[in-house]
Amino acid sequence: MSPLLEVRSLSFRPGPRPLVQDLSFTLEAGGPTGLIGLNGAGKTTTLRLLAGVLRPTTGSIRVAGLDLARAPLEAKARIGFQPDPPALPDDLRVSEYLAHCAGLRGLRGRALGDACRQALEACGLGAVRRRLVGRLSQGMRRRLGIAQALLHAPDLLLLDEPSAGLDPAQAAEIRALIAALGRSRGLLLSTHLLHEVEGLCTRVLILRDGRLVHAGPVRPAGGEVFKVGLRRPPPEQALRALPGVQETERLHTDCFRVRLAPGADPARLAEALVGHGWGLRELSPADPGLERLFLDLGA
Repeated sequence: MSPLLEVRSLSFRPGPRPLVQDLSFTLEAGGPTGLIGLNGAGKTTTLRLLAGVLRPTTGSIRVAGLDLARAPLEAKARIGFQPDPPALPDDLRVSEYLAHCAGLRGLRGRALGDACRQALEACGLGAVRRRLVGRLSQGMRRRLGIAQALLHAPDLLLLDEPSAGLDPAQAAEIRALIAALGRSRGLLLSTHLLHEVEGLCTRVLILRDGRLVHAGPVRPAGGEVFKVGLRRPPPEQALRALPGVQETERLHTDCFRVRLAPGADPARLAEALVGHGWGLRELSPADPGLERLFLDLGA
């Protein structure tokens, strides 16, 4: 069975400098995937390529087995895209705007009405369906941007900075909505907020200068990670040689981050540290986090 989204050797060079270079990755349904990188790394350009808004210079994009270049209408029917910022008409009512978008996607009659009602309900917009778009709060505008992307029940949802510019309460509501939407479809979330990816996503793609420098789980595979403080610290190689230790990193002169191999017993690590007479003063769980991975990759 082919992946929901399959990207192969994707590049985009509108001028002398490529904005996206040789991207290759796959995406499946069941849990959002984060797309992160510094400003200018190519996140928005990548989403526009995947949505069919831009045409790649080289490479291919397949959505549910459909080639986006060879069968654009069929492939795009599987995709919902929320750009940043959502392009919304201030002079239409919420229900009018959604009906217009549904009509553009070929929905008619009862199917159009059902699609609009379902999108309003899914995004919590029922109470403002008669309100002019121009009078919506920023949080409601973001919800409406997602609602229009859901009208045709896409298999793949592409969201570009969906919580940008929102206050903490609005951002929390949008994150809860994204988590719910990601359970039943493929979802690629572009954001500059690392904590948002850590809280929502199972996998992460990291871009740097238009290139993919990491594709994998948000939390790397392996055993438990501990912060180790020692009064008489040995060379790092001595720590790395202890049974069950997978890797080490010196944080300060007398402090290390130690990752154990899968299944290794932390109690044995403590025994070894004490037995070597290194003056164990701290052994506490430590999650290296996405920020550390991001910085290590120079993204």
